[in-house]
Amino acid sequence: MPEKTPVIIGCDHAACDMKEKVKEYLEEQGITVEDAGTSGEESVDYPDFGIKVASAVSNGTFKRGILLCGTGLGMSMVANRFSNVRAALCSDIFSVAMSRQHNDSNLLVLGGRVIGETLAMELVKVWLETEFEGGRHQSRLDKFNGLGETV
Repeated sequence: MPEKTPVIIGCDHAACDMKEKVKEYLEEQGITVEDAGTSGEESVDYPDFGIKVASAVSNGTFKRGILLCGTGLGMSMVANRFSNVRAALCSDIFSVAMSRQHNDSNLLVLGGRVIGETLAMELVKVWLETEFEGGRHQSRLDKFNGLGETV
């Protein structure tokens, strides 16, 4: 990511530790981070935090967001309900790069119980640094951007 675009980040109780590590990494890169919670291991409802982050990306308050939960599945389902959110649940380098190059993902979703810390940081790094290719990929995005309603 050439410019240091601010990022909003959120998680549930299952991925709080990983969220803190990702947040620390982002701040070390000079990226401003808005933490939408949660901040502890007490059980919470993941949609509450997914809605906060996805809504902020959907309405343009933030260009990019990151969500984490145990598997990433729940958060990705919540996030992709919002207009103009292209949330990508990724657990490998190829997929995270393609999510940016071909799909212009603006919300990265990680599973805190699925991947380790080292891989998570590498995924975030690649996601931040990979540019959208545009061209034929833009016309495909245009077919579904704006679908859905903001909660």
